[in-house]
Amino acid sequence: MPTTAHGLDALKSLGGADLGRTEWLEITQQRVNTFADATGDHQWIHTDPQKAEGGPFGGPIAHGYLTLSLVIPLFNELLRITGTTMSVNYGLDKVRFPSPVPVGARIRLHGVVGTVEEVKGNGVQMPLTFTVEVEGHDKPACVAQAVYRHYA
Repeated sequence: MPTTAHGLDALKSLGGADLGRTEWLEITQQRVNTFADATGDHQWIHTDPQKAEGGPFGGPIAHGYLTLSLVIPLFNELLRITGTTMSVNYGLDKVRFPSPVPVGARIRLHGVVGTVEEVKGNGVQMPLTFTVEVEGHDKPACVAQAVYRHYA
């Protein structure tokens, strides 16, 4: 069950909060292939399971940017925001991909809120540290510092 924040004051009160972890999501070859089609990145380590078996990862892996893009739908499992007129993805301060996501693996998102500050235009800026965990693996697949802005 996601945390719910209604309005800017509730968002400000979340500073430092650990939002917990999402449910697990399986990374399928179909999802990887669809991402490859959308981005034009058809590198064999992602899209050719037979060739990838003999490659450095022992099988096909998800694109790093596919893993990063899944932060958006997974984040909806962690935080529900109401009482605002608009929310925007303001950007990323840092992104790293410490380990690959093998096709067939399951991932989940862990989110921690940083210090929430007011911004011009009757809004708040909310930094979050997202960690994409891979089931059964010690190292995360992705660690990203994202910044969102929410307006009343």
